[in-house]
Amino acid sequence: MHHNGRMLGVIGGSGFYTFFDSDTRAVDVDTPYGPPSAPVTVGAVGGHQVAFLPRHGASHQFSAHTVPYRANMWALRKLGVRRIFAPCAVGSLKPENGPGAIVVPDQLVDRTSGRPDTYFDSGGVHVDFADPYCPALRAAVTGLPGVVDGGTMVVIQGPRFSTRAESQWFASAGFSLVNMTGYPEAVLARELEICYAAIALVTDLDAGVTVGQGVTTVEVFAEFEKNIGPFKELMREAIGRVAGDRDCAHCLPHTGVTLPVELP
Repeated sequence: MHHNGRMLGVIGGSGFYTFFDSDTRAVDVDTPYGPPSAPVTVGAVGGHQVAFLPRHGASHQFSAHTVPYRANMWALRKLGVRRIFAPCAVGSLKPENGPGAIVVPDQLVDRTSGRPDTYFDSGGVHVDFADPYCPALRAAVTGLPGVVDGGTMVVIQGPRFSTRAESQWFASAGFSLVNMTGYPEAVLARELEICYAAIALVTDLDAGVTVGQGVTTVEVFAEFEKNIGPFKELMREAIGRVAGDRDCAHCLPHTGVTLPVELP
């Protein structure tokens, strides 16, 4: 096991299984919050140790609102991961960032409800979350050609897509992306002192932004499949650009308290 914090985590979609250079091993991890979405696949990507976890499970059996987020983040932390790239599919609220665009958000708005979103179930604790994403990890991706740097990702509860009125509301508020899985993933990473950056692949323009049929699941999956090749290439490059040592203190929560369950 690598416990020096040099192993990178990637939480992504099913298309990433063919991501590794060589032999991989599947690791079952127990957590106080139950099992993660799937066993964690560990292998090498461009000479870097990478732990991959499919957010929605090995056969996409979890919807956005049922993903075991606390178990997922804990499992990666337990394996020694201290930095996570989190690819995700998003709808765009800005017509200029159409399907195929890759956006690295710098802000998040949480519109989910009822999702367990903390490991601190007791005690008087506040978690610093003004800047939800790690600037060092973001920079590793935004430096690559064609990547859109910045934007606010609004995370909706799902499993339904937005109504036109909701989309227009989000767009008028200045948000640029809509997603269903980015929260509580990001804040749980912060609580576990893990650097975290979302990398958003635009699959559609959200309903109500432009006139048309609105979003369908079939189109989203088709668009993701179409772009998975270049997207994986970009992820490989980003992993290569992240230095071996983690010297990023930005993502430590500084809550001044220890977690209620012993931190691996």
